[in-house]
Amino acid sequence: MKSFPFYIARRYLFAKKSTNAINVISVISVIGVAVATMALVVTLSVFNGFHDMVATFFTALDPQLKVVPVTGKTANADDPVLTQIRELPQIDVATESVEDNALAIYNERQAMVTVKGVSDNFAELSHITDVLYGEGKFCLEAANLQYGTIGIRLAEELGTGVRWDGFMKVYAAKREGQLDMSNPTEGFVEDSLISPGVVFSVHQSKYDRNYIFAPISFARRLFGQEGNVSSLELRLKPGSDLDAVKRQIKKICGDKFRVLDRFEQQEDTFKIMQIEKLIAYIFLTFILVVACFNIIGSLSMLIIDKKDDVQTLRNLGADDRQVTRVFLFEGRMIAAFGAVLGIAVGLLLCWLQQRYGLVKLGESSGSFVVNAYPVSVHPWDIVLVFFTVLAVGWLAVWYPVRYFAKRLLA
Repeated sequence: MKSFPFYIARRYLFAKKSTNAINVISVISVIGVAVATMALVVTLSVFNGFHDMVATFFTALDPQLKVVPVTGKTANADDPVLTQIRELPQIDVATESVEDNALAIYNERQAMVTVKGVSDNFAELSHITDVLYGEGKFCLEAANLQYGTIGIRLAEELGTGVRWDGFMKVYAAKREGQLDMSNPTEGFVEDSLISPGVVFSVHQSKYDRNYIFAPISFARRLFGQEGNVSSLELRLKPGSDLDAVKRQIKKICGDKFRVLDRFEQQEDTFKIMQIEKLIAYIFLTFILVVACFNIIGSLSMLIIDKKDDVQTLRNLGADDRQVTRVFLFEGRMIAAFGAVLGIAVGLLLCWLQQRYGLVKLGESSGSFVVNAYPVSVHPWDIVLVFFTVLAVGWLAVWYPVRYFAKRLLA
């Protein structure tokens, strides 16, 4: 008897009704739920696509692991904790860096920049040589000359081009002492860089518009951080378990240093993307709720249409609870069919977008990092969408069915 309500509900769903409008409304209900479900699948997959695409940009300049002090901007470069980390057998390259804000001036143009002083082995740690443009090569120091490699957008802002002539002046506020307003230049440390003949581009405004890579000795003098580091950046040996090494380093650091992987280094960016994805999910769920009102209309008309059948079922021994469950199963099956159909269509659209790039980001090819909206289907998102549709559909029909059935059975 447990399958009896489901059997009757299935018959009602597929059987022809005495009033043709009920069939039409039932089909519209399935389509409405399917469209809302499809929108959820496609929208979440597009957000995943942007998330995965942004993640691919971090391989060029961001280290696999980054150790930064918990308090303050810098720590002693000879700290025993940092020394112990450098000596771990899984570490292939360890690079010290000093990073802070400064003012760059070239030919009367100026811009606020982030100067990142790095060790000589920075090119071994990162993939900066893969994102360079120009006739020269990545270089930090040579014959007492200090080179600065800048981002492509910063080069446009300062008007330097790929290679600039002469020196670029860099200013940073002194860390100690008071500013004398009668001679404000005394409150700044001034130094200069020359061009190595290349600029870098990683298609991220954070780097391309703001960063200058310079020798660590230059950054230490400029910011008054002799003997200090802002971070210790690490590359692991091939085959090393990143998560295991990260846990080991965190144990060594205790509460003195933080250990950041690539995603944690870009925490703000990913957090914003996750919030945007969550808001889109919530809004589309509200649209799904509205689509489920069609199910309520279909069920209410079906209950009225099957009034004589209900009386027959009661005469055959069905109690009021079983009769109510017939119509509950009817509504839930409409939601389930709509969910399956919507997911299938959504996955098809995602595949077409991945394969053919049907929806473009802009009319001019090459203006963006990718020409079409990126799409990435995550299985857990599909599971989430399916259960969201079922939950919303089941909750939407619960009270109306009980209300109408109660009046019909009275």
